[in-house]
Amino acid sequence: MPRKTRMYLPGVPVHVVQRGHNRDACFFAEEDFRYYRQVLGEGLKRYGAELHAYCLMTNHVHLLLTPHHTDSISRLMQHVGRQYVQYVNRTYRRSGTLWEGRHKGSLIDAEGYLLSCYRYIELNPVTACMVSKPEEYPWSSFRFNALGEPDSLISPHSLFEALAVNSVDRSIAYRDLFRFSLPEQARNDIAKCLSASQILGSGRFREQVESALGRKAGKVGKGRPVGSLG
Repeated sequence: MPRKTRMYLPGVPVHVVQRGHNRDACFFAEEDFRYYRQVLGEGLKRYGAELHAYCLMTNHVHLLLTPHHTDSISRLMQHVGRQYVQYVNRTYRRSGTLWEGRHKGSLIDAEGYLLSCYRYIELNPVTACMVSKPEEYPWSSFRFNALGEPDSLISPHSLFEALAVNSVDRSIAYRDLFRFSLPEQARNDIAKCLSASQILGSGRFREQVESALGRKAGKVGKGRPVGSLG
């Protein structure tokens, strides 16, 4: 069976997940997280993509990206995956695969779902009961987005910047989004679309994507748009 064609578009955000093989660990020590960040930063610059949110879990990675070119994300993930696997195999004297096949990627209807994807990603360690608050987890973008701490990987999305006119008020407004849990329907919609590499958005958004691609883009995630404060 031929591989499913990727459907990334310049300027359209994408939620990407890469899982460890058989859901096994892909990070084993703090140095591993640091090295992954290093090669991710190199890839973002080399292949032209902006990173808005991320979370490096022990056995998988979540990234919220906007590509500059049609092939930016595919080339970025190939670069990061290859460099990181070589590092792990060399460091731990192992061989073989590390990742569970190709990454999954879901195009995001930014107006309806982008900030919910921010929350979904940065709440991952809380959902997994690894920490009680997102700021307690060191390998995510939450401390940049919510607390204003420096993070060279992050390029804020325009919708994030629209939360307030200055960085202090923006951080406060962003933290307010986390006062309530992400609704179950929102979590399910995001997870379902990501698992199947489907579009997350409205029917109109799918039509716009299909028009830009010049072909059918598959199913669209069901459910009403998710409000950023829900």
